[in-house]
Amino acid sequence: MARSALLNVMVQAAFKAGKSLARDFGEVQNLQVSLKGPGDYVSQADRKAEKVLREELLKARPTYGFLGEESEEIIGTDGAHRWIVDPLDGTTNFLHGIPHFAISVALERQGEVVAAVILNPATDELYTAERGGGAFLNDRRLRVAARKNLSDAVIGTGTPHLGVANHGTYLVELRHVMGEVAGVRRMGAASLDLAYVAAGRFDGFWERGLMPWDLAAGILLIREAGGWVADIDGGNKPMDDGSIVAGNEYIRKALHDVLHRPIPGK
Repeated sequence: MARSALLNVMVQAAFKAGKSLARDFGEVQNLQVSLKGPGDYVSQADRKAEKVLREELLKARPTYGFLGEESEEIIGTDGAHRWIVDPLDGTTNFLHGIPHFAISVALERQGEVVAAVILNPATDELYTAERGGGAFLNDRRLRVAARKNLSDAVIGTGTPHLGVANHGTYLVELRHVMGEVAGVRRMGAASLDLAYVAAGRFDGFWERGLMPWDLAAGILLIREAGGWVADIDGGNKPMDDGSIVAGNEYIRKALHDVLHRPIPGK
């Protein structure tokens, strides 16, 4: 597959940060961990990976902005471009020795994501996409799954943890979805969950309470793999809303409808 110069910059930055994460993952018991909030941990590895990504990306394009999870936003001088980065999505998995975590890098141009990279350093799976150029896992072209019925579908989700609101809303949504699908999976890294939708591993996905760095790269991957993405209320701005429902045309709509069923007893 041919990659643009910008996508090559993103891939190289992700692999450089990934090497650091892979080394730290091998010594996960020795990491110094600080408490960022209830149930939300950040490690030395997390901060180090973001530093590598920030330095590599801004060295290549110094006028671009930079939005990362672990540092203050940098406003770019060109006003049109912004890197959106999660240096370690799935921190809790990482700290527990579970090899399901990712580096997520997206490039936004005038408010639209135009390039995306998601890398799992533990498995060397590299997901890439450019607007209009398709989505890929390593060198294999991706398409979303073709299933049309929820009864045949495996749906990914994110479960609200300690310190996060809306547990009750989620439990109602889960109850409704569980009764309609072949299975529900909670893997613990939203960017990889969205990449799994693009790869056809998940038929659909929904979650609330997400940040732009959780969503940006995965949204482009799904769209370039032929999928559909919306916020939970059906709008087309999931990064602004912080919620997402994704899948092919049929599964996304069916999942949206199930999520909006009335709460029992009301």
